[in-house]
Amino acid sequence: MGGWRRLLGWDRPTHGREQSVRQSRQRLLPLHQDPTIQSAIPAPDVTKVALRLRYLVQECVPCELEEHQITQPHSKVITQHVISAAKEAGGAANRPCVVYGLLVAKRWFRRQAQSELWDAGLHQLRATACEVIAKQIIETEDDMTYLFHSVLLKRYSIIIDGEPTPPVNVVEKAVDLHALRVIGSSGYQKCLSYLWRGWLVQDEDDPASFIDYKDRDNVSFWSHLDPDRMRAPIYQNAFLLLISIIYLALYTGAINTINPTGDLDFVEILLYIFTLGFIFDELTKFYKAGYHILGFFWNVFNNTLYSLLMVSLALRFMALSRSPDDIEGREKFNSLSYNFLAFTAPMFWARLLLYLDSFRFFGAMLVVLKVMMKESIIFFALLIVVIIGFLQAFIGMDYADDMTGEDTIFILQAMANAIMQSPDFTGFERFSPPFGIILYYLFTFVVMVVLLNVLIALYNSAYEDIYDNSDDEYLALFAQRTMQFVRAPDENVFIAPFNLIEVFFLVIPFEWWLPKKQYERLNDIVMGIIYSPLLLCAAIFEVRMAKEVRRNRKRGEEDDDVIEEWEQMTDDIDFEGEGWAKKVCDSKANVEDDAAVLEVRRLRSEVSELKDLLEKLGRRLGEKLNEESLL
Repeated sequence: MGGWRRLLGWDRPTHGREQSVRQSRQRLLPLHQDPTIQSAIPAPDVTKVALRLRYLVQECVPCELEEHQITQPHSKVITQHVISAAKEAGGAANRPCVVYGLLVAKRWFRRQAQSELWDAGLHQLRATACEVIAKQIIETEDDMTYLFHSVLLKRYSIIIDGEPTPPVNVVEKAVDLHALRVIGSSGYQKCLSYLWRGWLVQDEDDPASFIDYKDRDNVSFWSHLDPDRMRAPIYQNAFLLLISIIYLALYTGAINTINPTGDLDFVEILLYIFTLGFIFDELTKFYKAGYHILGFFWNVFNNTLYSLLMVSLALRFMALSRSPDDIEGREKFNSLSYNFLAFTAPMFWARLLLYLDSFRFFGAMLVVLKVMMKESIIFFALLIVVIIGFLQAFIGMDYADDMTGEDTIFILQAMANAIMQSPDFTGFERFSPPFGIILYYLFTFVVMVVLLNVLIALYNSAYEDIYDNSDDEYLALFAQRTMQFVRAPDENVFIAPFNLIEVFFLVIPFEWWLPKKQYERLNDIVMGIIYSPLLLCAAIFEVRMAKEVRRNRKRGEEDDDVIEEWEQMTDDIDFEGEGWAKKVCDSKANVEDDAAVLEVRRLRSEVSELKDLLEKLGRRLGEKLNEESLL
């Protein structure tokens, strides 16, 4: 179906043989593998390349160093000789899989850092070195066609326990490993931009390969008015954002037009139809990918929202099922239904952020929030232990006083107030004085002074870490977003809630008996009708881009080149002829070498000159002595 493949990608099983196999197959989601897709280079050869690269990095980084010694430009550790050696790890035949092998080696070093904590720093440094080398190889490659189609988008496998792992390309592998330096490289981002625009699409006959969009420079409007263009991530993301805004508008209309009789109006019917489409999409994901999707924040968030809406709908049906004479019962369930509906308002607006992460501001903010939520797990783990301990003590004191336990609700409310920094000390004096009030003071101190400050420190640390690296984190988020659309898209993209049309009006009545060619034609017609407004806008946009592509090709530039202000008059000035280039060369500083190294080199040259002078002087003295002896 269009929904689950669009968001999840490949259909891969998660039942690995051992932990190493499971980790090697970890993706954005554990997904099933298409058996028809094979590694572009035999898996044993790719494994040998990865092992050679691992040995290279081990030898080049033999001990713990400062990280900046590895990552700085013109590093004395990761030199040009090291990068050249890495390129030769696969030889001429297996050269395209070198970057993939470096990412595999990075994953191996990460695993080793987790299992060998005494050398964790060294292994993490080696993993960083793998990224640095991979980035250098990508950025120094001039042949973009080779880089895109052979290095970044070809799928490769390695051997684990005698069996090949599911083939995956470098673009996916970097996202799965969160390799920020590789993702932030210029060649990677250029490839990702082509994927996002739909200039690189998966081959329908060979899903393991990507091909260029043939109509990239076609200025004909009708050639771009194609339902297949909905596979492009840029249009899928735009349509999802549009659907999300419409969904929010339907909710706003439903919550602001309450029906006292409990009847469902047209806006509410559309709201619940959209919800059913989203629920069907989530169920399909769960069926295809299993319980693993429950570990993703947005999946859990959406499922909670849809569940509350279904509860609201069920209560509405209960109200309608009441007899017209039972006005009180109908109003009770109707009011409860609207209460559940109103309760979901913050979630509806927060859900909009899911489709705004392609914009840099929202994307960077979501990355920060994501990391802060992960950091808060430590706080909540400690808080639960503290709450259980003190709660048991308070309940025990309550039972010791009157053996009733009637104050449990009061205890829970008072503890919740303390967590929210609004403690209420009244009422605890009668809990086995003076133990009750002392214990509550102690609980308030632990929660408000210790744990909350720990949480603030964790949030501050997470914010600083992400904010300092916000650009690369945003690029990684954008890459993940793109790959969610690109990974094995459907032949027919039906985005929820239009997946209901695909299932009930196409798949069930036609797919099982209609010939494939005619069925594809029927799907194209239906998609053309559904997406016609967006397709018209997309066609206009692509015609304008085609004109830009043609202009760039006439100038001999890349298809996506943009002429900036400082480039508009570069042809009218000759730095060499004016002598400006020589003046700049004489005035610029040498940033490749340290000042101490430069001074040593200068000293060596002076010592060499002095040595030559002494040798000449010695020869002349020798000649004079010989002349005097002859006389």
